[in-house]
Amino acid sequence: MGRHLDIATPQAQPSGAGGSISRTRIRNAWHMPLLAAAATVGLVLVLVVDPYSGTYANAAEVPEQPATVDSQTVVVAGDYDTDVKRDSYKVVMPPKPTPVAVADSGGDAVAPVAGTPDPGSAKAIAKSILKSKGWGSTQYNCLVSLWNRESGWNVYAANPSGAYGIPQALPGSKMASAGSNWQTSARTQITWGLGYIEGRYGTPCGAWGHSQSVGWY
Repeated sequence: MGRHLDIATPQAQPSGAGGSISRTRIRNAWHMPLLAAAATVGLVLVLVVDPYSGTYANAAEVPEQPATVDSQTVVVAGDYDTDVKRDSYKVVMPPKPTPVAVADSGGDAVAPVAGTPDPGSAKAIAKSILKSKGWGSTQYNCLVSLWNRESGWNVYAANPSGAYGIPQALPGSKMASAGSNWQTSARTQITWGLGYIEGRYGTPCGAWGHSQSVGWY
């Protein structure tokens, strides 16, 4: 007869406390790798979402974080006085132009230079008569200014008061003593007017000075 070897045959574990311990050990054997994998994934997610949330043992390995500075607003309240000083100034007015005038030898008024009259004009006639009386350009200037004011050297100048002609004789009919054509003739009116001036004021500049003082002669 052959020899039979005693080979241990696995025996089923009895139910009870021993069976529970066996199942727990089997369950722990595959749970551990799963928990480790879950922990690894969780750590990776944390680092991706907030890479600076971890704790670093070496300060040199800490990544530089962007510096941020909050904006600032400064408000100053209060009353202030400002003392402003200005340099002094001086107003310089330009000198007034001096009118060109010729003084009368007798100390009478002066008048602007009248210039040379047009030939044949009333002023040319007056200058010729003045020259015949011995009066030069000084008296001519005064006469021109005087009758410029009175009539503008218009032979037909008539005033509501009754004054008429170049010398504004009042009434105009007075000039009939110098000629019957006193209403239309410049020579007749000038002759009468110069006679009146000479008899009352002495010279045309004397008459002009009086007109300057009171507005008439």
